[in-house]
Amino acid sequence: MSKVVMKIEKMTKIYHLGKVKVEALRGVSFAVNEGEFVSIMGPSGSGKSTLMHIIGCLDYASGGEYLLADQDVSNLSDNQLALFRSKKIGFVFQQFNLLPRATNLRNVELPLIYAGIPARERKKIALQALQDVGLGERVSHRPNEISGGQKQRVAIARALVNHPSIILADEPTGNLDSKTGLDIMDIIQKLHEEGNTIILVTHEPEVARYAKRIIHLKDGLIDKDEVVA
Repeated sequence: MSKVVMKIEKMTKIYHLGKVKVEALRGVSFAVNEGEFVSIMGPSGSGKSTLMHIIGCLDYASGGEYLLADQDVSNLSDNQLALFRSKKIGFVFQQFNLLPRATNLRNVELPLIYAGIPARERKKIALQALQDVGLGERVSHRPNEISGGQKQRVAIARALVNHPSIILADEPTGNLDSKTGLDIMDIIQKLHEEGNTIILVTHEPEVARYAKRIIHLKDGLIDKDEVVA
C-alpha cells in the first residue's frame, strides 16, 4: 500500500482586504501518495495559487491541517518552515526564478548550500543533475545565455538535488512555446516514472492530462477529484 506523503484536511485561507473578507480556500481536503502525479486545475480566482503557496510552505493556512512527510507544517515557525521547505520541496516555477549572475551550476547548487552540503560534494551532485536534464555542456553558462526551455531544465535540476518529498511545478510550461513545453512535460513525466511525487498546478487541460489524477478547484473548494485513465 502506498504511503501518504502529503495530507490536507479542511484547509481554509482568509484574506482581509480592508473591511472585506475574502475566502480563498473554504475547507479543502485531499491526500497525495508517495510516487503519485497530481494536477491541480482551476480558473482564475479558484484558489489554486493560494493552495500552491500553502503546499509549497510559502504561506500559512488560516485553518485546517497540513501534513507533509509526517510533519505538521502549520506548527512551524518562519525559520523552521524555510528550512523544512528547502529539504522537502523542489520547486519548478513559470518564471524559472534563477539568479541571473550565477552560472547554471551555481543555481542548481543553491538548495545544497542552504542544506549545508560541503562544496566538493554539492558540485558533484549539481553537475549530475544538470547532466540528467541534458545540460552537461551548459554548466558554466548563465541564464541570459540559454533559451527558455534550457532555463526550465536548470530549474528542474535545482528542484531535484535535495531529493525532495514532492516536486511542486507551478505552470512550468507557461512561458514556453508549445514544442518546448512538450519537451519539459516529457522530462516531468520521466521524473514521475522514476518514482518522484509531483504536484502540478496548471490552467491548461493538455498539460494537466500528463498526470494520473486531476483535482479541479472552484470557488475555494474541490469541485472534482478524478483519476485519469
